[in-house]
Amino acid sequence: MNIKILNGSPRKENTAAMCEAFAEGAKEAGHDVEILHVGRMKIAGCLACEYCHGKGEGKCIQQDDMTEVIAAYKDADMVVYASPIYYFDVSAQLSAAMQRVYCIGKPPKAKKAALLLSSGSPGTTNGAIATYKDMIGYLGMEDAGICCLAGEENKKESKLAEIREMAKKL
Repeated sequence: MNIKILNGSPRKENTAAMCEAFAEGAKEAGHDVEILHVGRMKIAGCLACEYCHGKGEGKCIQQDDMTEVIAAYKDADMVVYASPIYYFDVSAQLSAAMQRVYCIGKPPKAKKAALLLSSGSPGTTNGAIATYKDMIGYLGMEDAGICCLAGEENKKESKLAEIREMAKKL
């Protein structure tokens, strides 16, 4: 399976460790994995101009790093969304990437998705989880798992081992 992980964190801690753990487990199970660091890319929000659904024929009018994400998304059998929680939701960077996929609509190949969330405080992930569940339901993707780490859990190797095991079972 070709798995693309969209890491929405601009930092190199916590969420990145979760992404690496998932990638390690998936690779060990024989899958191809690519991590796209969308949190460090230049991805603007959707303009709602509808160019993509008219003259653009599925291509966004904006020329930014989302071109790379769209190419990866089209090739993916599974998409993993990973983000720190910034005030009860995924990062703005990941949110922009998730919304800009609108230009192509439903993924051509991806049938599975997973969600990895890192928070400094427990009880802050419900909004992000609801958005993820609504989105993958609309896109016809199967949920392969949700992992939320909060506070000191972010630093525990045992929690990263759980993520590796989750990925190995795909």
